[in-house]
Amino acid sequence: MSAILGSGEHRYRVIDNWAKLPDGWQLTDVASVAVDSKDRIYVFNRGAHPMVVFDRDGNFLRGWGEGLFSRAHGLHIDADDNLYCTDDGDHTVRKCTADGKVLLTIGIPKKPAPFMSGDPFHRCTHTALSPKGEIYVSDGYGNARIHKFTPNGKLIRSWGVPGTDPGQFNIVHNIVADADGWVYVADRENHRVQVFDGNGKYEAQWNNLHRPCALCRCGGAKNPIGELGPAMPVNRKVPNLGPRLSIVDAKGKRIARLGGEDGPGLASGKFLAPHGIALDSRGDMYVGEVGVTDWKTNFPDEEMPAVVRTSRCLQKLEKVTDVPR
Repeated sequence: MSAILGSGEHRYRVIDNWAKLPDGWQLTDVASVAVDSKDRIYVFNRGAHPMVVFDRDGNFLRGWGEGLFSRAHGLHIDADDNLYCTDDGDHTVRKCTADGKVLLTIGIPKKPAPFMSGDPFHRCTHTALSPKGEIYVSDGYGNARIHKFTPNGKLIRSWGVPGTDPGQFNIVHNIVADADGWVYVADRENHRVQVFDGNGKYEAQWNNLHRPCALCRCGGAKNPIGELGPAMPVNRKVPNLGPRLSIVDAKGKRIARLGGEDGPGLASGKFLAPHGIALDSRGDMYVGEVGVTDWKTNFPDEEMPAVVRTSRCLQKLEKVTDVPR
């Protein structure tokens, strides 16, 4: 029986086996997901077909990206249904049409900037757009930096250095921006989301999170955050640390939490490693997970089941509309 997560107005039913893949196709690690204006779900993954597209019922529509991407990481869709695909394997951001035509490439493929130099890019992770269409890039694993570009890819400014103080980063993993111009950054290993204005001025931080990886629609009334579980042997089995989803309001106050009480797992209602989140027009959530990459972290003494490589790294959570009395 499918699990229901959350409480009150924030309840979601897990739709098991939602994605209907062609024979022989696998999703493996799903690094990021995004939804376009027609509620088509784009799944950016690390399998043989990097971009797989479904309708909201899970029916396969198409796939593309073979030979184009090195290692999927971040995905963002703009108001014109253009896709911004962040590839941390070849240190680039590519703006693509919905069927995979490359319109813009930022960064030099296979040529990273020097480690922690602050120059773009060294394993960049995600993108966001300002209200004017300027492109923010979180950068990432080999930098501790946010870069801001013009819509045609010219660097405007950068901010951030390694550290734990406000405005500093320890794995800058994801970024979103809202209609008011605020910028929200998942500062993963500092266990927080930092908030900046459009020029990089530090404004606030959201705490009481555990390794926040995935952000979605920050700045509105309902903002899901995907949190990874523990990464160290010493706290691997500690409860209430995730992996899980938290939903926060516009100021970062938690209004709901989904899962994560008893650690990772494959059962309905459990998560492996939430890495990307998207919402469709009806409020349903799509969660991409890097369960293959994180399997040995979570289950060092267990062989990985085949389902993790084939389809378990993508979940749909359907919003429950009837509120219990």
